[in-house]
Amino acid sequence: MSTWSTVQYDYRGAHVLVTGGSHGIGAGIAAAYRAAGAEVTITGTRPAATDYDDDLTGYHYRPLQLTDNARIDALAESLPRLDILVNNAGTNFMVEDEYRPEVFAKSVQVNLLAAYRLAHGCREKLAQSKLPGGASVIGIASMTAFFGGVYTPGYGAAKAGIVELAKTLAIAWAADGIRCNAVAPGFIRSNMMKYFESTPSMVEPVLARTPAGRMGTPTEIAAAVLFLTSDSAAFINGQTLAVDGGYTVVG
Repeated sequence: MSTWSTVQYDYRGAHVLVTGGSHGIGAGIAAAYRAAGAEVTITGTRPAATDYDDDLTGYHYRPLQLTDNARIDALAESLPRLDILVNNAGTNFMVEDEYRPEVFAKSVQVNLLAAYRLAHGCREKLAQSKLPGGASVIGIASMTAFFGGVYTPGYGAAKAGIVELAKTLAIAWAADGIRCNAVAPGFIRSNMMKYFESTPSMVEPVLARTPAGRMGTPTEIAAAVLFLTSDSAAFINGQTLAVDGGYTVVG
């Protein structure tokens, strides 16, 4: 069972899918579910789990490109059962210039449309879940869902869409026993953030604004996700939880 100093979760018997679970925040979420006893499937962009430096032998691994709708549909169809879907995978395309319409469209596809398509494809299996508190879909949003990001218009629009999608699906799928929530990470230590964290002109203003005075960790995002999918959160639906050290509350 996964354990923090004051909280313990038991997900034995639960089947969980974490997209983008091969690294970063997704890896932290997947590891927390596995430590709690769940059967965890992760996706990544490489052909096989052995193509990663980290040991992924404790997971079921599926290669997935979020631009490939046929692969998304096939993944949903192939799962024997599912209790929890964590739509974590995504990225920005800042270096390709998201103001170009075709790049904007790709960012929305990867960060929003793919997440909805996978959730839609998994709906019937989630509806069959007997998980205490009900099945769950969790979207991973972003601070760009709340603040303008001048370099990533497509990514920001998509992440704002994740917040709205959680509200809409919470209403539409409640009768199926499926809860839909989202987590909006603040600035989290990961491979994607290494350049940001090592550049004083970028990281210092963020830390100055963050009451916690530091960046977060993937494990801290995982803690929020495991809570929201637990029966302790059975009456929480359609919400987005910011896990950001207080960044969003500073005026």
